[in-house]
Amino acid sequence: MSFKVFDKWDLEEVKIEDQGLVNYVCLDEILVPHTMGRHVKRQFAKSRVSIVERLMNKIMRTERNSGKKNKAYNIVRDSMEIINKRSKQNPLQVLVKAVENTAPREETTRIKYGGIGYQVAVDIAPQRRVDLSLGFLTRGALQSSFKRKRTVEECLADELLLAAESDTRSFAVQKKEEKERVARSAH
Repeated sequence: MSFKVFDKWDLEEVKIEDQGLVNYVCLDEILVPHTMGRHVKRQFAKSRVSIVERLMNKIMRTERNSGKKNKAYNIVRDSMEIINKRSKQNPLQVLVKAVENTAPREETTRIKYGGIGYQVAVDIAPQRRVDLSLGFLTRGALQSSFKRKRTVEECLADELLLAAESDTRSFAVQKKEEKERVARSAH
């Protein structure tokens, strides 16, 4: 028996190509992406929360959608429909590809040594890579829909499609490249 997300899209077709993210992009069999906060009990348990639910949770991080899980659910479901209509692909595969393409590999951290602070490039942990990627994707979608005629669902679908193709018009791809460029300059 295979479960389908939103009763439409099969998870068995979805492949994760970035080997560093395999253990952190969860594609468990879920009927409704809503764990009701069961993952907050242990430190790395959020890596076992479905990537679809994590996307919804990131949408709820803004002031306008704070705590509105049903609204975030509808936004993600409708954007998945739009992705499916436009690209004729499994939207979950598009989401996973977008996360892979927008997850930065390096960033900088501030080191203080002898009273002098300077930036040092460091590798990013896989859990943080996924968190940053989802944050970039949702922030780009919400910013592009703010005070515009286009809906959040359309903007999220556009952002995911552009990010899945590594298109530089995507906000998330731009942020990833900016973060990695700053890290390269700190070497």
